[in-house]
Amino acid sequence: MDLAQAFELAEEQDLNLVELNPNSDPPTCKLMDYGKFKYNSSKKQGKTKVLKRKEVKMRPKTEIHDFEVKLKNARRFLEAGHKVLVTMVFRGREQRHPELGLVLLNRFSEALDEIAKVERPPAKEAGNRMSMLLSGKAR
Repeated sequence: MDLAQAFELAEEQDLNLVELNPNSDPPTCKLMDYGKFKYNSSKKQGKTKVLKRKEVKMRPKTEIHDFEVKLKNARRFLEAGHKVLVTMVFRGREQRHPELGLVLLNRFSEALDEIAKVERPPAKEAGNRMSMLLSGKAR
């Protein structure tokens, strides 16, 4: 096909004319969406990094041993490069005292202060939950 004809066809279909093999005689070209092609090829190469978010759930009445186990799990998640969502779940009468959950969440973030930073501070969400988001500090 003539080059001018190929450009017209590409413009009509709102595509790009991409040269695949310039060394052949005649050069091989293809009509394609070049932006989509580049995105898919970079995705296949694994250049985009997928961050995972892990969650640790607690209640205001969480005992010290359970607190330490959850702290250890959060530390392991942060060292693996994940973000950690720490969620405080209130049930029944516990909902009247959100300050107890806030104290526990602050204690949690202080315990992980050397390896984590608070990305989103503790905040009451809809319903019976309060949460904060922790991410690893740059090394």
